[in-house]
Amino acid sequence: MAETTISTVKPEGNLVQRGLKEGLFAGAISLGLFVLFVGLKTDQNMQNELILVPRWGLLAIFVIVAAVGRFLSIVFLQPWLAARKAAKAEEVKAVTEEEGFFRKHFNKIAIAALVLYPPIVLSLVGVQGSLKFVDNFGIQILIYVMLAWGLNIVVGLAGLLDLGYVAFYAVGAYSYALLSMHFGLSFWVLLPVAGILAALWGVILGFPVLRLRGDYLAIVTLAFGEIIRLVLINWTEVTKGTFGISGIQKATLFGIKFDASPEGFARMFGLPMSSAYYKIFLFYLILALCLLTAYVTIRLRRMPIGRAWEALREDEIACRSLGINTVTTKLTAFATGAMFGGFAGSFFAARQGFVSPESFVFLESAVILAIVVLGGMGSLVGIAVAAVVMVGGTELLREMQFLKMIFGPDFTPELYRMLIFGLAMVIVMIFKPRGFVGSREPTAFLKERRAISGSFTKEGHG
Repeated sequence: MAETTISTVKPEGNLVQRGLKEGLFAGAISLGLFVLFVGLKTDQNMQNELILVPRWGLLAIFVIVAAVGRFLSIVFLQPWLAARKAAKAEEVKAVTEEEGFFRKHFNKIAIAALVLYPPIVLSLVGVQGSLKFVDNFGIQILIYVMLAWGLNIVVGLAGLLDLGYVAFYAVGAYSYALLSMHFGLSFWVLLPVAGILAALWGVILGFPVLRLRGDYLAIVTLAFGEIIRLVLINWTEVTKGTFGISGIQKATLFGIKFDASPEGFARMFGLPMSSAYYKIFLFYLILALCLLTAYVTIRLRRMPIGRAWEALREDEIACRSLGINTVTTKLTAFATGAMFGGFAGSFFAARQGFVSPESFVFLESAVILAIVVLGGMGSLVGIAVAAVVMVGGTELLREMQFLKMIFGPDFTPELYRMLIFGLAMVIVMIFKPRGFVGSREPTAFLKERRAISGSFTKEGHG
């Protein structure tokens, strides 16, 4: 591959002055923002009185990082990015055979890596040690990948801003929990039922918002998500309110249960008892559901309904003027996205064995939407990468106990998750405005490049 040579950018005098000025401004703004959030902490003394404990050292770290980071960005990073962009514009990058092979077979390589992930973890850390890695760094990430891909149909393809997507997640989970508890139906029967019920609620949400766009649509969908959550809390005769529903039936493999009974998976195959087998089974199950979501999304995007979604996203008025029925287009987008949310909800209920309204708050919708935006709206690969970074990064924070040695024993990394989310979104939006792998490529291409006749480029014709 032809290497691009970028000369080292030396900061000029006026650039250094601008960097110092903006660095001081950034430090002052961060001081004002974090003085109450980080610099002061409430605690109780021996007399059970509420006191304020100053943490000026931690506050100083935040202010210095903001000021120095802004200075370095102005003086070095922005000129380097400008030079790199100019060099890319001048040269045509040659794609080598190896790069072409990797790009062509990327999906197969990724699927093979995911399929081999549990056996590799088992061989490295053993059966019991694999629980944390398969569950927290495998199943949890794939659940958010599936949810984000479902929301991507509504937001990324159809351009409908949905802030209440967690409501369909809740409908799927509670549908599975209630129907399995009262009727004793199996997971494989309730999985499509939960998806159909969530799709029905997606249509119910779609009708009131047919004439809404932008901020108004976002407010209504946000209200819909809160309505569902409040119904789950207050309809105690059915949902048991904040106590939640426990003892939910687990998923089975061809009728084989993953428990300690003589008919259980471990006893049947002569294996030592462990809950890791059920987690590995759930990993492959959610992986199959994610692949189904990706396959359906790709197929729908190439069909007329998918192109109608993209036309609706780009310009609703032009879409209507072309004769596309925007009513059915919006309803199908809401129903399809809600269906995959219902699938993920039913899987969540089978995995946890317990559901409660606390699992379906607005924060979940915000995280799912943030994954879609950071990954790149419409890009399945980018959304998967964003889910790994955000969800996997959150799980990784819990393992970084050495941070308490730096910031003190009272430092809890989980409390700073939203701060890290916001910082990540700001950084990505500055340097990658369309997300990690953001692109809006058309789904219809000409089979071959054709030269345009000069008669079409005359005045008045081109």
